[in-house]
Amino acid sequence: MAAGVKGIAILGSTGSIGRQALEVVRRFPERFRVVGLSARSNLALLSRQVEEFCPAVVAAEELAGDGAGARNPLASRATVLELVAHPDAELVVMAIPGAAALVPVLHALQLRKRVALASKEAVVIGGALVAREVAAGAELLPVDSEASAIWQCLRGEERDVARLILTASGGPLRSRPVEELDRVTPQEALRHPTWRMGEKVTVDSATLMNKAFEVMEAHWLFGVPWERIEVVVHPQSIVHSLVEFQDGSVKAQLAYPDMRLPLQYALFYPQRGQGQFTERLDLVRVRRLTFEPLDPARYPAFALALEAARAGGTYPAALNAADEVAVELFLGERIGFTDILRLVRRVVDEHRPGSELSLEEILAADAWARQRARELA
Repeated sequence: MAAGVKGIAILGSTGSIGRQALEVVRRFPERFRVVGLSARSNLALLSRQVEEFCPAVVAAEELAGDGAGARNPLASRATVLELVAHPDAELVVMAIPGAAALVPVLHALQLRKRVALASKEAVVIGGALVAREVAAGAELLPVDSEASAIWQCLRGEERDVARLILTASGGPLRSRPVEELDRVTPQEALRHPTWRMGEKVTVDSATLMNKAFEVMEAHWLFGVPWERIEVVVHPQSIVHSLVEFQDGSVKAQLAYPDMRLPLQYALFYPQRGQGQFTERLDLVRVRRLTFEPLDPARYPAFALALEAARAGGTYPAALNAADEVAVELFLGERIGFTDILRLVRRVVDEHRPGSELSLEEILAADAWARQRARELA
């Protein structure tokens, strides 16, 4: 590989985050080379990506004989873990959605690969395991806009943090009367007012489950106690997070909402990239930045998720798995919007964690919760 060119593996390259990561790579061909790509089942898009970026390794769950690898005869087919271990993959962009990200995240960290993490669920369900690897010297670079904002605010600081303040847009249903939420359709829940995201995370933004996941992520990534992490509703999505220090000073990271900005920051780290995907922030044109308290009556999933987080053990794994199933059922119009919370709560209430937290126990809790959620639906 040419000097100064960083080898990148993108796991989940056909999803929203993966596609945006490739937009950054496309903008800077002299700085990045795609070593590997992985996808679950979107072989048509994966094939086009392989044809354009010519990776050395391709991984997919459903590689047919004329699938993605056929477009690049030099690309070898591999498992996701083999892709992560490729010697030229210096940076692994983890964009696999949901709990499926945990095993490859841990594998990459154990190999001491630098990991740009967009799959917050890996930290939600396996925070203690991920934190253990980071403490032992692994590098994890947050890509979520809120976590990236905190990371940027903390650079150069001694981390004498008084509070972390995460912002939430409030999602597509922020102004919908609470008594009408049981009639929300999947199409309405997917109309996010400010962000371009995948379907699962957009629905989680409507319930605010996603924001609870980001609180968990901040707790594990930055070592800040639960009681010192707060959330405020900020409809404009301009201020992505704030850090208050012990002297009362507050730092914030601001930008127009665009995931390519935190992706670029992680890919160029420790430098800051010179490319600009969004227009420069014009505060005069924005005029007003507003903040509101989080309404627990509108977002009861937020409190449930943090209860599971504080309970620890495998409760977060059961919570996340049940939520993945419930959102899938909602998008398939098999349950209603408010049934998402009811189903997740029933699974979490029934869950009985083991005595020790291990990868095996986390995966077992994940499997049990998925099965139980489908039985209860």
